[in-house]
Order: sequence, then C-alpha cells, then structure tokens
Amino acid sequence: MIAFIDDHREAHGVEPICRVLAIAPSTYHAHAARRADPSKASGRSRHDAELREEIARVWRENFQVYGVRKVWRQLRREGIVVARCTVARLMAELGLAGAVRGKPVRTTRSNPAAPCPQDRVNRQFQAPRPNALWLSDFTYVATWAGFVYVAFVIDAFARRIVGWRVSGSLQAGFVLDALEQALHDRRPLRGDGLIHHSDRGVQYVSIKYTERLAEAGIEPSVGSVGDSYDNALAESVIKTEVIRRRGPWRSLEAVEFATLEWVDWFNNRRLLEPIGNIPPAKAEERYHAENREPAMAA
Repeated sequence: MIAFIDDHREAHGVEPICRVLAIAPSTYHAHAARRADPSKASGRSRHDAELREEIARVWRENFQVYGVRKVWRQLRREGIVVARCTVARLMAELGLAGAVRGKPVRTTRSNPAAPCPQDRVNRQFQAPRPNALWLSDFTYVATWAGFVYVAFVIDAFARRIVGWRVSGSLQAGFVLDALEQALHDRRPLRGDGLIHHSDRGVQYVSIKYTERLAEAGIEPSVGSVGDSYDNALAESVIKTEVIRRRGPWRSLEAVEFATLEWVDWFNNRRLLEPIGNIPPAKAEERYHAENREPAMAA
C-alpha cells in the first residue's frame, strides 16, 4: 500500500488515498520519515536491513543456487546468528530462491554388443574413505555454436569433483581426459581397492577407457543404462546450478570457463547436507586429520 500511495499521491493527495485504503495518514508519514532517515527506524527494521545485505551477498557468492536452508547454514558458519524463519521471510521479500532440480535427461548411448564389467556398487554410492569409489558421468550443453559435453569424475566419499573435461565431440577421448585429470590429481595407489563406476555408455566401456583403468589398477563397475539412481550428479547439479541459470551460452570456451569457476566453488565452498553441511574439501581434510592422529600417537 505504501508503494501505491507513493505512485498516486501527486494526483490525489495522501489523505484521500489513505481514507479509501482505510489506513491512517500518520502510518504513511511515519514510514516516509523512516525511509528518509533510517536512524528513525525500529531496531528490528535496522537489523532486517543489515540481514538483507548479508543474505543477498551469500546468495550471490554461491552461484545464486542456495535456498533458505543453505543460506541460513552459511550465515551460521560465518558467525551471523539468525533464525531460519527470518532468513525465509527476508529471502521472500528480496525475491531470492534456490535452484530447483529438474528431471535428469538421458544422455547415455549404449552398445549392447560391447562387453561390460559387473556392477560392483549396486546403487550404494557411499564410500568409507577418499579414493575408494569414483563415479563418472557426463552431460550435454546447448550453445550457439552447437552442443558441447561436460564429463566429470567424482570421489563418492565427499562428492568432490576430481576430474572434468569439456568437449565438442561425443568421442570417448573427452571422458578419458577427465579420468586422466583425476588420476593426476589424486594419484591412487595400486591395490588400494579403488572402484570406478559409470553407466553403460559407449564412452565408458570403450577399449581405451577400460585399458586405462586396468593400467592404473582400478576396478571397473558398470550400472544400468541412463539410470538416474546411478549417475545423476552431472544432470541434476551442473545443469541446475550452472547451465540453466547462467545461459544462453555462446561457445564451448564459455561453458568451459563457467565450469572451471563452478567446480572450484563446489569443491571448496558449497555446503553439502549428506556430508554434514560442509564443503567436500573440508570433509576430506577432516578425514585425513582424524586418521593421521592415531597413527602419530602409535
């Protein structure tokens, strides 16, 4: 109503409009005075104004994908004490909302004649430590220059992305490049029981890919074709948090740069509920610290 009075006061006057709207003119004038001099605002109004700035900052700094729960938890991590219901109220006033997951799109092309390793995971996508289970998947992105494809390798322990690659072709080379990055970054030990799980896409059951896994001493595991229970991270996360919210995309290079930024944020700053509302890197640091201390004590 205040905005309505602001818009029409010159033509009709404040008092006549307030009479029609059944509100006291003093209410409008008090609001106008607080707007002209914020120091006259109530303590709650001033506190809300400060919180709005912090909430908007957290939302912007996290790729505009956090909803109420994640914004509230991030504020708590930063030492800002606020009720969750207050965050919900202020985000609604600001028109801010988190990313909403869509139905995963099937991108897998399988070759029924190609031999496949057995499923060693059986939809149990938890791991007791880093470098115990890697999950691989890829998704597609529409650009003005045509489709490009983004491949990922994720360590299941803390859902950390350990390898990724963007390509303009669906040939097996780009998923192999993502695997090579993961091997270089993580340097898993042979005989340590690392399992690599993917769907039955032709890229993952190609001879070159399976030979590289064997060379690195990694056990292959293959699930169902396009099974959303198996490898939904690429579709549900990268598409929801990056592709749909930041497009349209001009080129492969634009997608590649955005993915680089997003992977750094996802690994080092994104709060993940399944691992205790901390970032993947922090979860791995905690694991190594807890398992180093008993060894040192011994």
